[in-house]
Amino acid sequence: MADSKEIKKCALITGGSRGIGRAVCIQLATDHDYHLLINYNSNKDAALETLKFVEEVGGSAEIIQFDVVDAKGVKATLSKWEDDNADAIVEVIVNNAGITKDGLFMWMKPEDWSDVINTSLNGFFNVTNHFIQKLLVNKYGRIINMVSVSGLKGTPGQTNYSAAKGAVIAATKALAQEIAKRNITVNAVAPGFIKTDMTRELNEKELKRMIPANRFGEAEEVAHVVSFLASKKSSYITGETININGGIYS
Repeated sequence: MADSKEIKKCALITGGSRGIGRAVCIQLATDHDYHLLINYNSNKDAALETLKFVEEVGGSAEIIQFDVVDAKGVKATLSKWEDDNADAIVEVIVNNAGITKDGLFMWMKPEDWSDVINTSLNGFFNVTNHFIQKLLVNKYGRIINMVSVSGLKGTPGQTNYSAAKGAVIAATKALAQEIAKRNITVNAVAPGFIKTDMTRELNEKELKRMIPANRFGEAEEVAHVVSFLASKKSSYITGETININGGIYS
């Protein structure tokens, strides 16, 4: 049995190549000693750019490619990584991968419904379920699920996204109760309008009128909360959904 000091402690961030995922990677590298697994699906260049930013702040990381929707692919890729890194343990999981395919429900195509739900909800299951027994044996872990204000209040034109994120919020609450005794916390972070590629097409000037803070948030503001939830300082917070939305849903 390897000495505990030799165990390489890791954090996996799905959808870590851009936007909030990238900001989370950089913040975790700044605040913690974790070796980061930066997951990406198709944009390898963006993932490598995130890796560069992480290394610039003194972090240790690697990129890892898989589609969170593909259960067999997730299992195969993560199992191979574990085989190749027998001295490592993933202690922190940030389920950040998600997509939007917005549109009015009456015109929504079945694939636009299933693709969005599969990415957020099944992606959460595929990744978290792979590690859950190891976390329980380890008696320590931090699971952080990226959700959305849409999953709390519902957003017109986003019935699929609202359903997906609302389901992850409910799963967060249930799983948190199952595993709290093993010192594993499960929390959700619900951003509102954050400046990322996903919101670039939105009319910020119009929308910020709805926001008490009168502005869109920055990805770094979300990342700070994720970093805190990934720390030992957050050990008595579990089953919670933390809103980061400038007061839009308060």
